[in-house]
Amino acid sequence: MMKPKRLLLTGAISLTLVAGAGYWYVFIADAPQLDPPQVEKNTGLTFQVKTFTSQAMGKVRRYGVVLPHDYDKQPNQRYPVIILLHGGHGNERDFQDKAQLTSVLHDLYQRGKLPPVIVITPDGNDNRGSSPFWDSDYYDGPNGNIGTLIGTELIQVVKSHYRTLNQPQFWAMGGISSGGWGALNIGLRHLDQFHLLFSHTGYFTDNSGAANSPQSFIQQIPASQRKSLSIYLDAGEDDHRYVKATRQFHQTLQRLRISNEFHLFPGGHGIVGKNVGWNYWHQHLANSLTFVGQRFKFSLQQIQRQTIEKPQESRHDRANLPSPPSKEHR
Repeated sequence: MMKPKRLLLTGAISLTLVAGAGYWYVFIADAPQLDPPQVEKNTGLTFQVKTFTSQAMGKVRRYGVVLPHDYDKQPNQRYPVIILLHGGHGNERDFQDKAQLTSVLHDLYQRGKLPPVIVITPDGNDNRGSSPFWDSDYYDGPNGNIGTLIGTELIQVVKSHYRTLNQPQFWAMGGISSGGWGALNIGLRHLDQFHLLFSHTGYFTDNSGAANSPQSFIQQIPASQRKSLSIYLDAGEDDHRYVKATRQFHQTLQRLRISNEFHLFPGGHGIVGKNVGWNYWHQHLANSLTFVGQRFKFSLQQIQRQTIEKPQESRHDRANLPSPPSKEHR
């Protein structure tokens, strides 16, 4: 029979090991999915991390980028842009390392669901850094000017470094969890830049108040501006408070006659399970990007039609010009 002192020592050691493992899992490994998505690795797409100096944050910031397959082969081609915002305790690598972004893009390209796009994944952490104890403040506030960083500076960097289509109908922004809130909170302030927004298992009312709560301030946007918006929303059935928040926001969009889709899927937040955590976000990132892809393709077709029609109109105009007066009438 084990002596009480030895039993206590063994218990203490076990608790220390469990606590140490928990600390490593959350704080060192960034809480990875215990059963990560099984995906195609040979996509032909490359995820790269780039940096730029932010005046808004007063430091060097990072972002991830995935360029289309044909980017280097089509030097005159310009592309739509999608910005993806991570959730709490995340960074610029989350969508690639945990949601397998390049695999999702590869599959959508193969199925013709998404035209070639430039995808940007910024580090959205505020001055407090990444932590499991708080979400980043996706706005300008006491913890840093993340709203300006993403809504202004990052856009200027992307436009200056990559061949982008600059009209707002070719720019989309979305995110997961608090990144979904961030995408709406920032995107709705920059409707001259973003016409497409999306949220996976997000929320729409922030503790900082109505000024950073899309549920409130979207109602203050003029009707003329609301007409240009299209918004995708989803929530996991197990995330009861996110389901409630997303359904309420969907109802607000319906009342305001803003084009939107709302989907309720099995699963939600978590670290293990087929429809849980990064498995959920991996699966349904394909849904939101298909939604975005449909609208990108429609806008691209409109531009192509306008390009074709302009020369025809010019020829028609020339054909209907009055003939030069004859010599007899001069």
